[in-house]
Amino acid sequence: MSIAFTFPGQGSQAVGMGRDLAERFPAARAVFEEVDEALAQRLSHIIWEGPEETLTLTANAQPALMAVSLAAIRALESQGFVLADKISYVAGHSLGEYSALAAAGMFSIADTARLLRIRGNAMQAAVPVGEGGMAAIIGLEQSQVEAACAEAGAGVQIANDNGGGQIVISGAKPVVEHAARICTEKGAKRAIMLPVSAPFHSALMAPAAEAMREALAEVVWRAPAVPVIPNVLVAPATEPSEIAAQLVAQVTGRVRWRETIEWFGANGVTTLYEIGAGKVLSGLARRINRDIVTANVGAAAEVEAALDALA
Repeated sequence: MSIAFTFPGQGSQAVGMGRDLAERFPAARAVFEEVDEALAQRLSHIIWEGPEETLTLTANAQPALMAVSLAAIRALESQGFVLADKISYVAGHSLGEYSALAAAGMFSIADTARLLRIRGNAMQAAVPVGEGGMAAIIGLEQSQVEAACAEAGAGVQIANDNGGGQIVISGAKPVVEHAARICTEKGAKRAIMLPVSAPFHSALMAPAAEAMREALAEVVWRAPAVPVIPNVLVAPATEPSEIAAQLVAQVTGRVRWRETIEWFGANGVTTLYEIGAGKVLSGLARRINRDIVTANVGAAAEVEAALDALA
């Protein structure tokens, strides 16, 4: 019987997220102040006041979501919670992997904010707007989606295997559209082009992967307090050089979230806490493994409930 913390990715952001954490816990407010200082920007104002279209920009959404997740972690820790005493593993969905690593103590919050700003900008710059695309495929098995991508031709791949019958494909927009049509012909319940600004987690992101390789070489790494389960590895990792390689590979590689939840279930994890904004990961976990209990820590009341449950 063990507990894992998971950290959400892009798409979970909402104007106002984390505000009550900052109001209730000084340690949480300090996280937002540290991120603002690291980025030389009042990102906290955008997080709490919007506008939504500015918060949603990749370069803002990524450090913003990390800030909320780490604010929740610092709120817990300010009340006596010790991650290594209670938690067996951490994992995050895409950018959430950086939040997980910061929570485990591998990076400082300031370094994590700067890394995510670099990541967001590099991912946006890797492909001209309009040339890349992503589509959500609902109701097909992974093997069927892989076959559809192969039939559509080079330039499209599975980006996210989210579980619960939801798979996201990514790549050159015309090829993604072709693959989505093939998925529909194969019996997909839905094949929806997504309103995204770049083809994340595809081979087209190679320039961004190189940018992250360089950026990750410049930060101070520490051993994590608990093992992380990287998106592209789905096995425990603690060695900084290995985790750095996985973070680079993740930019162009698949987010294997279904397999991550299945791994947790097969390795004794009975409870997953989603740390930060939204409840996307909790919903996915329930669809993948109904035996795993889920809970959320993204608001002040949820911090209090988690402290009681984890005591």
